[in-house]
Amino acid sequence: MTDEPKASSATDKSRARDYLRPKDVDNRASWTQRLQWRLEAAAWYASYWDRFKAMDIETASRRGAKIVGWAGPRFAGSANRTARRNLALAFPDWSQDQIEAMLEKSWENFGMIAGEMPHVPKIRLDGDDPRLELVGGEILDDLRARNQPAVLISAHLSNWEVLMPPLHDKLPDTEITYRSINNPHIDACIADMRQENGAYNLAAKGVGTRALMRALSQKRSVALMNDQKFNEGIAVPFFGHNAMTAPGPTRLAMRYKAPLVIFTCKRIGLARYRATFYDPFHPESSGTEDENVYNTLLKINGFLEERIREAPEQWFWQHNRWPKQAWADAGVI
Repeated sequence: MTDEPKASSATDKSRARDYLRPKDVDNRASWTQRLQWRLEAAAWYASYWDRFKAMDIETASRRGAKIVGWAGPRFAGSANRTARRNLALAFPDWSQDQIEAMLEKSWENFGMIAGEMPHVPKIRLDGDDPRLELVGGEILDDLRARNQPAVLISAHLSNWEVLMPPLHDKLPDTEITYRSINNPHIDACIADMRQENGAYNLAAKGVGTRALMRALSQKRSVALMNDQKFNEGIAVPFFGHNAMTAPGPTRLAMRYKAPLVIFTCKRIGLARYRATFYDPFHPESSGTEDENVYNTLLKINGFLEERIREAPEQWFWQHNRWPKQAWADAGVI
């Protein structure tokens, strides 16, 4: 982790504890890059983080939806095209008007997530104003009672950051991977928020594999996303088209004989959510190792697809989940 202090209003704030972050980018940074990071962070705090944190959570959520819902389709050209093509690929029977309407809702949902981000630790299961419902908590209770580590996998549905409280409450030693932000000051701020929200054991992708293996060997669960494009992954159907899918979670479950547990988040109101943990299952075991990995990923992708279809406006369509060839095969480019 860089030894540079945070910029702007975060300068005098200390993080709860260290987190694992790739150091190569920070260590190679020139003084001009470090200066740029500071300036970026100062602007980020002034124009976004501190401003939205000063609002109440519902106002921040509405304001984020309004700003990003308007700006996304107009200024995020590449991401907007990607989202439109992904929606057309996933829902070939939809009209252009249906796709455009869902595209607008998707940007609004992303804006709500952005607006709520400084307030995520307020979205709790308890307190005077509980904003989070939990379904399947007994599954985590059972895992803990049996000292059974699990590989928990989720997707970028709704505000995925709010899934941390039930994990922290039920399985407090869970090792969680995250995608680090290039700017170390902003990355540290987001890590602070996650730690305040219960995610103490953070390991960035790229340096976290050993941490995950160590956790499972110590009978601790691990949690990570399994719905993003992974170039070195395996081509597995997702919405009827092959998508490069990370086999890592499945291979970890196979190596450590741990069950897989899918968990998802769904928005049920303004800054209000439902976290659901589904029944554990073990990787396929009837074929060769490669066949078992593929068939397990097929099951995971199919399950996540069903959850996305339930609330398509809440998934992150702006991500390059499918290769261009899939777009071409679907006739959307």
